[in-house]
Amino acid sequence: MSVLRIREFVRKEFIVLFRDTRNRRVLIVAPIIMLLVFGYVVNYDIRHIRVALLDQSRTRESRMVMDAFSGNRIFRITQVAHNPKDVEQSLLKGEVDIGIRIGPEFSRNIRKKDTAEIQILADGSMSNMASIRIAYTVLILDKLNRDLIRELYPQRMDYGKIDARIRTWYNPNMDSQNFFVPGIVAFVVMLIALLLTSIAIIKEKEAGTMEQLIVTPLRPVEFIVGKTIPYIIISLAQMIVVTIIAVFWFQIPLSGNVMLLFLATCLFLLSTLGVGLFISTVSSTQQQAMMTTFFFILPFFMLSGFVFPIPNMPEIVQWLTYLNPLRYFLVIIRGIFLKGVGLDVLWPQYVALTVLGLFVFTGAVRFHRKRLD
Repeated sequence: MSVLRIREFVRKEFIVLFRDTRNRRVLIVAPIIMLLVFGYVVNYDIRHIRVALLDQSRTRESRMVMDAFSGNRIFRITQVAHNPKDVEQSLLKGEVDIGIRIGPEFSRNIRKKDTAEIQILADGSMSNMASIRIAYTVLILDKLNRDLIRELYPQRMDYGKIDARIRTWYNPNMDSQNFFVPGIVAFVVMLIALLLTSIAIIKEKEAGTMEQLIVTPLRPVEFIVGKTIPYIIISLAQMIVVTIIAVFWFQIPLSGNVMLLFLATCLFLLSTLGVGLFISTVSSTQQQAMMTTFFFILPFFMLSGFVFPIPNMPEIVQWLTYLNPLRYFLVIIRGIFLKGVGLDVLWPQYVALTVLGLFVFTGAVRFHRKRLD
């Protein structure tokens, strides 16, 4: 294997790659846009809950309910309804997130020291968001309930209770950015490496230069190495840039070892470049390669745990996730960013990435050599 031939082939690849202005936009603009979208737009934090309130009691106690919600910085009473149908219409049109109905017997039941009912209507079209909003609503009502009990029973009442003191580690403020932005580093590396590698050989075929390369002294192994090195360099450079933006722009904590992150990226690239090389070998046109690439990207994304927890998936699908290299890389990257853990904790993920990467890349290279011959 000649280092000189590989070096010149890599130089040719860089020249061809950056000569096209469309490639420059994909390599530079696309990762930044994805980082901004996931950093600012994709957010599960509940900051504003729109409330439609129907007060059929119109008493001091019902006004206490209204004050409890309007005095909270998360809830905003955007509509005071006059009948139950108004609340239902507001939920139907998506104008509010929560509907609260206080019945006419609310205050009377409280003064009789009976149970008073409040109806909560929530928009369940997004089930995860609805559950969080309901949980916040229950907290407000629970505090109001304690205040009313102290008012009705002014004497001191001591009783046993559980003193729960909750501490959230690794992401104390429960910010969605700290969850999504580190994952974008992994997703950008996968997307760019897979897209560019999948069309690398197709370009040679469509340009009519593949036959010329075959008759040159360039050996098949040198051809593969020369084709993959540019995309390894580009992917590592993008990983560094996106990591810098995540740390200094979004203020994402980087608690672990940077060299372990670099090593994990290199191991992850074995799998992504291997899949891209396989796609480029079996495809006949760039359009076919692009369509096949997106066929791989979607399962990688959905079965990685990037957004949807793997334990919530059906058991047979959970077994399929073990074939997904993005699953292991996400565990590593979030562990290094947020937890600051090292090889003593993450070694199973590194071993899985190594085995999976060597298997995929070696298989893709051998299959390509058969097709090249």
